[in-house]
Amino acid sequence: MMPFYGRFDHFREAVQSVLAQTDGDWRLVIVDDVYPDPAPGEWAAAIDDPRVHYRRNATNLGVGGNFRECVRLVENERAVLMGSDDRMHAGYVARVLALASTRPDASIIQPGVDVIDSEGAMHRPLADRVKDLLRFGGHGPRSFHGEKLAASLLRGNWAYFPSIAWRTDQLRRFGFRPGFEVVQDLDLMLEIIMDGGSMLLDDEVVFSYRRHAGSVSALTGPDGAKFAEERRLFDETAERMSVLGWPKAARAARHHLTSRLNALSELPAALRAHDPAGRSALLHHTFRR
Repeated sequence: MMPFYGRFDHFREAVQSVLAQTDGDWRLVIVDDVYPDPAPGEWAAAIDDPRVHYRRNATNLGVGGNFRECVRLVENERAVLMGSDDRMHAGYVARVLALASTRPDASIIQPGVDVIDSEGAMHRPLADRVKDLLRFGGHGPRSFHGEKLAASLLRGNWAYFPSIAWRTDQLRRFGFRPGFEVVQDLDLMLEIIMDGGSMLLDDEVVFSYRRHAGSVSALTGPDGAKFAEERRLFDETAERMSVLGWPKAARAARHHLTSRLNALSELPAALRAHDPAGRSALLHHTFRR
């Protein structure tokens, strides 16, 4: 599933990376959220491959709404909600299918990922170096579940949402809650984990995640909007983890140290933009108890 609203060149690369898969057992559904330029949609609709389906929403649903529409349209047992600016490596489908065959019970399959910039060059900014430090160590496919997994993701969300293969039954059961756009992936993973689901983590790099200034997360950082959303999720999750009897996860949610540090790192941009409201929001998120 590929929700689309963005640059044509990135979109074309994303689609072509799916077409280039060595394993042909896939279906691509592009859901255009009424992007103003009709050219990307016209290009996609003209692709001569029965596995590719192009749809355009009747009205703009927004980020969260379009993800929910994608979930509604899933037809297979597993689904990927791929970013329209990311790239699958040619072996992505083959690797994920192999992992799913060995662990059919895995709720979330997180394959190996590298990071590229807006022009497609290898990129390793601070956020991704921190993810490397926080991610579980080990080698080869390995499974995690319960409080250990929840606490780790709450200390710092090291997963790469657009690369994840989800079990459709759980994706449909929990879905993406309205009101969350920046942290909708973390919210969904926590729901699945609290329900007893597991993550299969792999090292083999088969996906390129594009980190650039036009992403939702980047655009909502300096004004503090994404941190207000994160704070709502952390506050709610801390209470739920306490009730569940997961004290380490509850503590990680209350402290959310990496989120606080991320807010602090956005402060210079807010200062340069002469945005007092953004500055205040960032400071509040960083230092609040």
